[in-house]
Formats: sequence, structure tokens, C-alpha cells
Amino acid sequence: MFRSFAGKIHKGLSLCVHRRPALSYFHEEVVADEVRKGYFAVVAMKDGETKRFVVKLDYLNDPAFIRLLDQAREEYGFIQKGTLAVPCLPRDLQNILDARRS
Repeated sequence: MFRSFAGKIHKGLSLCVHRRPALSYFHEEVVADEVRKGYFAVVAMKDGETKRFVVKLDYLNDPAFIRLLDQAREEYGFIQKGTLAVPCLPRDLQNILDARRS
């Protein structure tokens, strides 16, 4: 079930990344050109810490990242506008991203 959801996110993000001229998140203007084709923006936020990441679409198949998406679904629901928010500390998301690179 969740893999099909990740597939829909993957398809939707790959289609809309370059269509938006800009988006606003936490009063920060982010130009869509910062997010290249094949990537998407994610904000890790927990305990007052917030950091924006630009992540390859390949991470939508990573089990640790899928768990974060599941947590985001439970906490925020399926309807999120703009940048995808995940409920974790920025360093935890960075660890997930670094683990896959090694």
C-alpha cells in the first residue's frame, strides 16, 4: 500500500517540480529552480529544529525514508502543500541520506 503511495509521490513530484515559479514555506521564498529534475524538497522538523533538504527521487524506495513518509502521513495527513515535511530531527534525516550514499 505505501509503496504505491510513494510511486504516486514520485510521479507527481517529477511532473510538477519545474512548473511552479516559486513556493512559500515558513515565510521563506524558495525558487523552484533550486530543485532540479529528479529531486524533491523535504523539510525535517522536530523539537524546534528545521532544515530543508533537496533529495533524489531514488530515496522514495529507501526503507528508512519510507518509514519517515509513513510518520509524516500519520502526523500531517496526505495533504501537504509545497515542500514535503517529515517529523524528524534534521540530523536524523541527514543520517538516512548519508547511510544510502555509503
